Amino acid sequence: MRIDFVTLFPEMVQRSVSFSIMARARSSGAVTFETVDPRTFATDKHRSVDDSPTGGGPGMVMMAPPVHEALKSIGACPDTRGDARVVLMDPAGVPFRQRHARDLASCPRLVLVCGHYEGLDERVRTRLCTDAFSVADFVVTGGELPALMVADSVVRLLPGVLGDPESHEDDSFEGGLLGHPLYTRPNEFLGERVPDVLLSGDHGRIRSWRRAQALKRTRESRPDLFAASILHRQDVSLLE
Repeated sequence: MRIDFVTLFPEMVQRSVSFSIMARARSSGAVTFETVDPRTFATDKHRSVDDSPTGGGPGMVMMAPPVHEALKSIGACPDTRGDARVVLMDPAGVPFRQRHARDLASCPRLVLVCGHYEGLDERVRTRLCTDAFSVADFVVTGGELPALMVADSVVRLLPGVLGDPESHEDDSFEGGLLGHPLYTRPNEFLGERVPDVLLSGDHGRIRSWRRAQALKRTRESRPDLFAASILHRQDVSLLE
């Protein structure tokens, strides 16, 4: 898979993908990361990529033409992108969910467009991008951090990236529920013991306990997810 970042801060992105799972995935050849800076395509002597908002208002707006030229330079414009997904990171976008990560992981190429200032010209969204996602209900300075979060969520789903191919199956959100509590050694820490069931060696009881804890945690922390979950018959008794 190839992931491109359209960003005014390519060094920030390249530095961030040099650690942990993303670095390992790149080293293995599962993914390549590229960056392109819209400022490269600015046409004035100041290399401007922003202008004041049409109609007035505070701040500055990132212009569409430099973004268009950046996408054109990597073959990611509407008429050349093929199966690539061009994703705008935007607080006004669709809330990004695990199902979106799975969907993007099936694509051969992903392009993440990172905005700055007050935002991007709306025509970047309507004319140049296939999707617009928001990672949470808050605003950050630029789109690089949200884009890196999306990239990380996608890369870890690629075949061969995680050491255990089943290791993401119990992740939060994979089955519509939050993940169950996790423990490791020591068996006692600051007066709290690992639940006895996890030390029992009874894999059936352990599975039931973990399912019950995931149900409980979701119901308490994310009632919106719990309400949308499809429960099995045995889940009712587990909750009771």
